[in-house]
Parts: sequence; structure tokens; C-alpha cells
Amino acid sequence: MRRVAVTGMGVVSPLGTGVDAFFDALAAGRSGVRRLEAPFAGRLSMRVAAPCDFDGAAHFAAPRLRMLDRVSQMALVAAGEAVAQSLEATKSVAADRAGVFVGVGLGGPESTDEGYRTLYAEGSNRIKPYSVLMAMANAPAAWIGLDHGLQGPSLTYSTACSSSAVAIGEAARRIAGGEADVMVAGGAEAPLTLGTMKAWEALKTLATEDPADPSATCKPFSKDRSGLVLGEGAAMVVLEDAELARARGAPILAEVAGYGLCTDASHITRPSVEGQARAMRLALDDARLVPADLGYVNAHGTGTGANDAVETAALRQVFGARADATPVSSTKSMHGHLLGAAGALEFIACVMAMRRGVLPPTMHLANPDPECDLDYVPNAARATPGLACVMTSSFAFGGTNAVLICKAP
Repeated sequence: MRRVAVTGMGVVSPLGTGVDAFFDALAAGRSGVRRLEAPFAGRLSMRVAAPCDFDGAAHFAAPRLRMLDRVSQMALVAAGEAVAQSLEATKSVAADRAGVFVGVGLGGPESTDEGYRTLYAEGSNRIKPYSVLMAMANAPAAWIGLDHGLQGPSLTYSTACSSSAVAIGEAARRIAGGEADVMVAGGAEAPLTLGTMKAWEALKTLATEDPADPSATCKPFSKDRSGLVLGEGAAMVVLEDAELARARGAPILAEVAGYGLCTDASHITRPSVEGQARAMRLALDDARLVPADLGYVNAHGTGTGANDAVETAALRQVFGARADATPVSSTKSMHGHLLGAAGALEFIACVMAMRRGVLPPTMHLANPDPECDLDYVPNAARATPGLACVMTSSFAFGGTNAVLICKAP
């Protein structure tokens, strides 16, 4: 099996565009959560979200912009940054040896919402001619493939909140098994539309706005947590065969060391201690590591009552005596929950934590929950020089659990 290197990363996030801007904000404990200013915000019961300060017109000419849903716009910008950092890894191999795997939970809801509004609210019988192409779930992967000439495997994974972690794990396996040499992998999501947010409201999983400070609304592992905060954005990495990367002098940022994938098969929304623990063990086994080898865990940490307590129990089950000594944090406290893009964004946070020797904190953790009793790096980043191996977990509605482990090069 070949070793898999990370040679490029790209981010469009509620904390900024660009990997450095994203991680600088995490390390500073800044929150991208705020009240929405969208025209439809007055119709929402929960108006707090984590939007990106992103204008597609700054990146794409008008004719092309008319063909791109917001989710594809952000995906392309993130992929462009990742490919550039990799020193154009996609051009270093034959086109059919480079591919793209993208995780997307919802496709292009902005285009879907706009089409329905035109038909039903405005009474028009015509919608945009590119509506299908903008709304289809595989649009981000298709556009990335077109932009970078990728003729190898192209797949779109939709496993709800674990989508992009699955995309990265499966892309790494294609390289490790010799089916591809270079893969662009990650996720994108743009769920901040009226229809999508009303649907999440109906599910009753969204957090209640913090009355004193809306930016502190997402409180993972806190006793007064009340739910998740929806975010948007995109995160992409370039993965390649480590030997080929070294031979061409590419920047090796990290190594994908382990990947665990399993299904709860117990409940459509309720998380499972056994399922989460099984995914962690599978990732550790794949990496040939034990819990003591891990210096940090980036938790799924959504801020819901059920997930955070279950995840704590799963970590204790897997880590045993090492659980209290292993720092764990949820960066969702700052960037919200990017659904299908969450796993990739948090994977990049892990790589940057190793590169900078800094653990991002769990913010807004002022009222610890006795059921959530691990070291959650509360309220301030922590310097951790020599950090060499970390794990990130993504757990989803539907029960698909994906865990990634990465190591310093």
C-alpha cells in the first residue's frame, strides 16, 4: 500500500477565505457565528448562522457565474487554493491518474429555492435554463474536474454530516491502492436559504440564540448547549502518492494515516456510542496506532444535547485510561456546522494544528456538563509543540460515521 500525502489545502469558511485566515481565526478564538442579514431572515425563528463573507462575482466572470450555484462557487475557490499550494499536482501526472471526490449534503439549495420561488410565489412558468445543472449534487465535483482537467475517478458522496470526511478517506484509499496518483477531495455546502433553514427549524435541532452574544450561540460540551448552528463554506485538499510528491519537490503538509467508516444501523437521527467508537477503532487499526499515539482529537462536537454526551462516552470507551490525557475540541463553536463540508474543514484544522503546534479551542465553554468531562481545550488555544498525530471525527444523520487520522510528515 502506498503512503498518502496532503500537498495542498484550500478553504472558504465563515472565519475567512484561505487556510491561513481560517486557522488564524480559530487560534484566536474568533467566532464566525452571527445574526443573518439575508432578506428572508425575518421569517426565521432562529436567525443565527455562520455565513461566509464570500462574493462569487469577485472570483468568476458574469457568464460563468450564471451557471454556478453558491456551493460550486465556494468549492471551486477552495479547490483552486489547494491545487496552487500543491504546485499544480493535478498537472504532474497523466490526466486519467488524477480525480476528484467531493462530499455534499444538499447539492445546490440556493438554485432549488430560487426555482420554486419563481414558480410558486411569482407564478412564472419559466425558471433559469441552468437550474438542473446548478442544483445537482455532483456539480461541485464536475466543475472542479473541468477546471483542472481531471479525467480519473470522480465521485460525489452524500452521507449528510460525514460526506466530506468520507470523500477524503475514500480518495486516500484510491491512492493507497494504486488506482490514482492525485486526488482533489473535500466538501462544500451552502445551506443558508429560507427553505433549508426552515426545514432545520422544523427538526428542532438548531440552537437558541445566546441573548447576550449571538456569536456565542454554539456551545459544544457545555451544560447550557441548545443545538447546532448552520454554517456554509468549502474545504478541499490535494492528496497524492507520497513518493511521487517527494520526487517532484511538492510541499508535504501531512500524511493521511488512517480512515474508519461504519454505520450505526440503530436510529436515523440518534447517535450511537457503539457506532462512533467502532469508527474510531477502525481508523486506529487502519493507521496501526493506539490511542496513546494521538495528541489531539477534533470532535464532531455539534452542540446538541445528544451528540456531545454520546461522543464523550465513545471517546472514553475507545481511549480508556488515555481519555483524560487527550485534548479534544470542537471548532464548530466558532465556524458552525458546515454539514457535508464539516469533515474536510475540520481535517484541515487538524493539519494546521500540527503545522503550527497549536490546538484550537472549544469556545463558549463556561458551564461544563458533568456528562461531558474530558479536556475540551476550553475558551483559549493551547500551544502544543511537536504535535505529530491527530484524529478528527464526523458523525451523521443516517448513522454514517467517518473518522480520519493524519500524521505530521
